[in-house]
Amino acid sequence: MSGALKEVRNRIKSVQGTQQITKAMKMVSAAKLRRAQDAITQMRPYAKKLQEMLSSIISSSDGNVNMALAAERPVIKVMVIVVTSDRGLCGGYNSNLIKLAKQTITDKYAAQLAKGNVQILPVGKKGYEHFNKNGFLVVDKYWDIFTGLSFEKVQSAAKYAMDAFANKEVDAVELVYSEFKNAGTQLFVSEQFLPVQKIVSASNAKKADFIFEPSQEVLIVELMPKILNTQLYKAVLDANASEHGARMTAMDKASENANELLKALKLSYNRARQAAITTELTEIVSGAAALNG
Repeated sequence: MSGALKEVRNRIKSVQGTQQITKAMKMVSAAKLRRAQDAITQMRPYAKKLQEMLSSIISSSDGNVNMALAAERPVIKVMVIVVTSDRGLCGGYNSNLIKLAKQTITDKYAAQLAKGNVQILPVGKKGYEHFNKNGFLVVDKYWDIFTGLSFEKVQSAAKYAMDAFANKEVDAVELVYSEFKNAGTQLFVSEQFLPVQKIVSASNAKKADFIFEPSQEVLIVELMPKILNTQLYKAVLDANASEHGARMTAMDKASENANELLKALKLSYNRARQAAITTELTEIVSGAAALNG
């Protein structure tokens, strides 16, 4: 019985050690989440307004302006930007993003995939490892963006996608990422990054009447890359906050599960100890009775 008691004691110590780790990871993620949440909260209105401005300008153009990044053409080759995290232990966060990326490819670009014309631009180590291991055509230049996250790093990835589209190396670029709602909720999103979409009005409303200074063409050529850089940066900030929120929630749940396991183990230990004491008492009483007899 002593061996069984020792085994249960060792399991209790092991679970307590794991619980200390999960609680520490939860606290670290909570601290990182606050900073990441502040960053995306400040960026989101700015990025949204820029996107609306760009779509509106494109929609109101007369067709004579050269807009290489808004050109719609038959989709032969596709690039999918998938934003995952560098580390695990964040519940189903990464697996859900990878699943959405694959579902997007299956639903929209099955023919292109069958011909080997789908390439993945992963942002984040987990996505890079998965798609690389599963035989996808992977761009391996920007997966480590979260190591010292900065606008410049994201800008270089956005420029790579824009150059590929402008040079007709790809005909569409999809963006898959997690939109941050709160610590416990992430919205997994797949949206078109290129070509830039026009605003489609439900009514026959008049086109917005802009006065352009400098010319419309100069403005669009200058604005479009900057706004797309901002759009991708916003998605990466969203993903960064989502990751920390998902990890904080996962570690909180793991700590709760450890508590439940500790209760069960302590109950099991007490029962085993009581059984051992009862056995010893029985043996003592039986021995005394035998001597008296």
